[in-house]
Amino acid sequence: MRPVHFKKKSLPYSAPALAVASTACLFVFAQPVFAQTAATISDANKNEKADGAIATVEISSQTTRSAVSLRGSEIQKILPGINPVKSLQTLPGVTFATADPWGNNEQNLSLFVHGFNGQQLGYTMDGVPLGDQQYGNYNGLSPQRAVISENVRNVILSSGAGNLATPSTSNLGGTIEVFSSDPLAKQKTTLEQTLGSYSTSRTYARFDTGTFGEGNAAYISIMRQDARAWDFDGKQGGKQLNAKFVSTKPSGKLTLYFNYNDKIEPNEDSTVHVTGETSAPYTRPFLYPNFPAALAYLSPTGATPAADGSNYRNYYSDAQRKDILTYAKYDLNLNESTIWSNQVYFHRDDGVGVVAGPIGAAGLPALFSIYFPNQDLKKVFGNSGYATRTTEYDIHRSGLISNLRTEFGNHQIEFGGWWEHNESSAYRRWYPLDVNNPSSPYDRPSNPLITQYGSEIRNNVIQLHLQDEWHVRPDMVLQAGFKSSLQYAKGDFPVQPKAGAISGGSLALPVGEIDTKKWFLPQVGMLWDLSARDQLFINVQKNMRQFVTYGGGGASPWSLASQSAFDLFKNTAQPETSLTYEAGLRSKRNLDLGLLNKIDGQVTVYHVDFSNRLLQISPTPVISSIIGGNPILANVGSVTTDGIDLAGTLHFGRNFSFYNALSYNRSVYADDYSNGKTLVPTSGKKVPGSPEWMNKFVASATFGEIEAQLIGDYVGKRYATYTNDLAVDSYFMLNLGINAKLPMVQNTFIKNARVRLNITNLNQVKGDSVVVVGAANGTYNTFPIAPRQYFVTFGADF
Repeated sequence: MRPVHFKKKSLPYSAPALAVASTACLFVFAQPVFAQTAATISDANKNEKADGAIATVEISSQTTRSAVSLRGSEIQKILPGINPVKSLQTLPGVTFATADPWGNNEQNLSLFVHGFNGQQLGYTMDGVPLGDQQYGNYNGLSPQRAVISENVRNVILSSGAGNLATPSTSNLGGTIEVFSSDPLAKQKTTLEQTLGSYSTSRTYARFDTGTFGEGNAAYISIMRQDARAWDFDGKQGGKQLNAKFVSTKPSGKLTLYFNYNDKIEPNEDSTVHVTGETSAPYTRPFLYPNFPAALAYLSPTGATPAADGSNYRNYYSDAQRKDILTYAKYDLNLNESTIWSNQVYFHRDDGVGVVAGPIGAAGLPALFSIYFPNQDLKKVFGNSGYATRTTEYDIHRSGLISNLRTEFGNHQIEFGGWWEHNESSAYRRWYPLDVNNPSSPYDRPSNPLITQYGSEIRNNVIQLHLQDEWHVRPDMVLQAGFKSSLQYAKGDFPVQPKAGAISGGSLALPVGEIDTKKWFLPQVGMLWDLSARDQLFINVQKNMRQFVTYGGGGASPWSLASQSAFDLFKNTAQPETSLTYEAGLRSKRNLDLGLLNKIDGQVTVYHVDFSNRLLQISPTPVISSIIGGNPILANVGSVTTDGIDLAGTLHFGRNFSFYNALSYNRSVYADDYSNGKTLVPTSGKKVPGSPEWMNKFVASATFGEIEAQLIGDYVGKRYATYTNDLAVDSYFMLNLGINAKLPMVQNTFIKNARVRLNITNLNQVKGDSVVVVGAANGTYNTFPIAPRQYFVTFGADF
């Protein structure tokens, strides 16, 4: 690996190049970076220069906060089309897992950063907020749906504490910022085609206009992916379009961006595990397209085989998402030291989650009998024994982000705000599955028999921040600031469930308003260059997570089973908050030990006090995923987290490097809680789903026009229940990538011809990639690790 270079705007000397990251800020391909703001890093990345086969990243080191920036070209080396968030999985302290090699399947995605799960992080794309990434969409979309993977310029992870200006209501444990590439100065056409295991075909094309007029440039890009799932007959993928226009003038920079995404992704079900089981299926695929087998699978009344228990098979399930995301941004140069940035954005999501399952599954006959009393339910739902259930999502978001940055002497002041208005809805509906005309995962159901409930929530978010970065002396920076986070939400249920359609005897789901305001969330830190080779940083920051504004499911006040439960929550509950302390020492040394000529390293320690943890609990048994128990959402105490990251890169000349990162994280619940009937003993128990120990390595070698990278990822044991009575085993996985230029065609009209070979799960490990934590003792769910797969990508520029 080639080292990163620190660029200082106001210090008299160049800080050392480093190749190791901070709190979770290290990646072997793009070495550690120190982030002042997302804009600072991205602006620096635009000026990066290729220095051999290994990437060099230009960075800013003016603040106390650490971040890693991974370039888009390095992301594509891992696997063309990869989810940009998955590309961060080699960082210490980061666990990312899905049951597909790209990390694109959102149903079975699991992400932890230093003990915080994926819904407790903040996400942006070019500064536009992407919400909290819940599978049940209500306030955003995933990064891979917001930008084509090949158009990603860089992705930045700030662990522990994100930038104060980050527009997010969920960034308790850090932020992930994705940036799209700008149009090129010269006209160019790029084509790439990936072929691989399980009939994979991914086509990517981009046309850059080059500079035209006075400082104008644009591009348009399309992508289409189609791949069969490795354990069932379902085609996963979709199509996407990006367009971007940039106009740069002395007075400022105008950016226009448009994204359209149409994605249909059949899903598999998770495997249910219980205490004392002797066997459980490794995968739980659906039966589609074998409809005769699906009919034969059920009893005459639509009941599933008793031997399958909770691991019965559905006919199919899928996620369908259509998104439009667009923004306009103008960076106005008021003077040489002052920039005023304004950005407006709009997002529309039209989505549906579909499950075609047996009508005899636990709890469903009772539910359907409420709507069709004393009727033949099998006949009502099309005489197939299956019914199609949907959750239909609709999101209309618009917002404004405004930031003013200026310099006064040794002070850099930033002040800004973010406003968003979001109208989202979620409708649960049931459709027949006709025995004579069965539907497929690629159909959008219509004409429902039942609308079980329908929620509509209007939400306004306001966030303000003020920050001062003071250069006390040439080698020391102090940074202090705060942000305010305010949320005003109102939820209604235009369609209420019938009596008995939800558990607990409730006659109606709750409606009402909840306003939450945190005016002072402070941040303070220090960055000290101890020498030209050593750098110390310290940072303390408080963050919060606003209440989830989703109706009818999940950990949201509007998903409680009664109005009285909602009113109690409104009057007593507090938003989750975190207070993060982190300190790190970065160092670099040149060596004269034969082939070993350089070593870069960092040690980072952190402590987090996570307060007012919210948990959805139930005093009544869970009948099924359709009719759960009588849910209660309540603060159940706090979590204490302590951790350390040790990472280093050994450089053997210009052509070989070896990076290794060892991380330890101990996240422990501080309190027991009551589920309404009994005391659940969680005090002293470790946070499930997140491993204590992880170790990652990347070995990179360059041989002329060929570059090879071997990636190793060890994930330690993970607890699978809150009470730590069940756990899943550790695993160690290898991935291999080989990139080569094709010199025989470089002198034709074809430029930069290249080929890539990627092998995922090289060592063919089997195990649990994703753990769905069990709320009670004795049960949990898992998704499997995908088997070894091969992909070949051909690309060229014209």
